[in-house]
This record gives sequence, structure tokens and C-alpha cells, in this order.
Amino acid sequence: MNTSEYLEPTERERLLKLATYASVGVAFGLIALKGGVWFASGSVSILASLIDSLMDSAASVINLFAVRYALKPADREHRFGHGKAEALAGLAQAAFIVGSAVLVLLQGVGRLLDPQPINATWLGISVMVLSIIATLGLLAVQRHVIKRTGSTAINADSIHYRSDLLLNASVIVALLLAAYGIQRADALMGLGIALYIGYSALRIGLDAIQILMDHELPEEVRTEALALARGVAGVIDVHDFRSRQSGHHWFMQMHVELPAQMSLLEAHDLGEAVRSVLEQRFPQVDVLVHTDPV
Repeated sequence: MNTSEYLEPTERERLLKLATYASVGVAFGLIALKGGVWFASGSVSILASLIDSLMDSAASVINLFAVRYALKPADREHRFGHGKAEALAGLAQAAFIVGSAVLVLLQGVGRLLDPQPINATWLGISVMVLSIIATLGLLAVQRHVIKRTGSTAINADSIHYRSDLLLNASVIVALLLAAYGIQRADALMGLGIALYIGYSALRIGLDAIQILMDHELPEEVRTEALALARGVAGVIDVHDFRSRQSGHHWFMQMHVELPAQMSLLEAHDLGEAVRSVLEQRFPQVDVLVHTDPV
């Protein structure tokens, strides 16, 4: 779970749109390149890479709309905001990635049983090198955006594109081996790529599910928040601390123990002091404090 720095909404929106538009652009560009070279070569490894890029484009478009929706402020029907749309996009991406892994697996098994010669080998290698360069550029943009925003959807997209680097490198190896007469290397690389893609889908899906299931914030954040709350003068102790994340927004709620002889006004002011110290440390947090007399 990401614990990024706090950003003003306009800056966060700018960065997220930059990452989503870049992802869509790279995905569609690679589809055009890989589609042409697969038609010329007939390589199952390049087909695997092409299918993966098709899934990338679909996932990137989903991300584009999900991020735009997640950026909407809280309204009457969604009082906690729309941040979980990013986690839903992560789940959708995981489903797309599983689909691409199954297709590549089937193609790899078929070509393993019935090897076929590969044409236009060096053209295929050239396209894979271009794919690696384009993917590295996109990952640099995504890494910057994730560091600044902590976006679940962009992080899921980034995990997928990181796996693409291995995929494209594997395709180059398969094509080189095929050029020297080892035809089944192409199919074997395709199978290995399919398994790795499936593993990536599992990681993305589990991360998204944790957010949708209101998983607690990281332990170091909880520990620091409790220490800050207990450090407010007049607070005896804190219990029943709960936290969760929705998009970039965090939510914390807790019971604060105060002396029983305190007036209602004093207890309220101390509760506000606890809320204030937490919001100063974590500007993206919404804090709910319940006071208990001791």
C-alpha cells in the first residue's frame, strides 16, 4: 500500500493524467509496430508480445476513465470520495492480464507441438528493441507519478509494463535462437512469458483487493499516528484505532481516553487537538475522534 506525499488536488490531477495519457499512447504505438512484424514473421513470441500490448491498451483506457472518476471530489452519494475507483481499475487490469496469459499459453503449447519457421527475424528484433526503449521511457514517467501520488491504478499499470521489459527481452532471445535453428525456443519463451504475466496479475489483483477490503494503513503509519495522539497533553491513552485508504485519501478513527472530571468543552478541545496534530502530519487524512471518560 502506497504512502505518498500529500499533493494539492490540481497537481495530483495533472500528474495522473500525464501518466494515463502516456500509457495509452505507448500501448497503441506498440500495437501498430508489433502487429506489422508479427504478420511478417509468424513468431509466437511476437504474438505473445502483441497480445500483451493489446491488453495494455485496454487496461490503460480503463485506467484513464477510472483515474478521472477517482479524482472527483466527495459528493452527497459518495461521502468518502471516489478513490476506490482506482482499486477497481487495478482489478480490471488483473483480469485483462490473466486473459492475455491464457491466450499466450495456448499459442505457445500449439507451437511447441507443431514448430513453425520464423521469418523476418531481424525486423522482429529491431521492433522489440524499440519496444524496450519506449517502455523504459513510460516507466520513468510512471515511477515519478507513483512516488508523488501513490496511485493504485498507475502502480498496477507500472507493474504490468515492468513485466513487459522481461517479455520483450525474452522475445529477442527467442528470435535469436530461432535464427540459429532452435525453433522450439520461440514457443518455450512464449510459455515462460505467459506464466510470468499470470504472476503479475496475481500481485495486481491482491493489492487492489486489500484496498477494497479496507485493509489497515501500513504498521509504521499506525504506530506514528498513535504516538502523536498519545503525545497530546491531557490525553491518557488511545484505543480502538482503525484506519483505511481510499485512493489517495486516508481515514483514521480512534477512542481517546480523557479524565472523567473534564467538562464537555475541554474534552471537545482535546479531541480537536488530537485531530489537528494528525492532520498536520498526514494532510491526506480524515480523522474521527471519540472521547471516553476515565
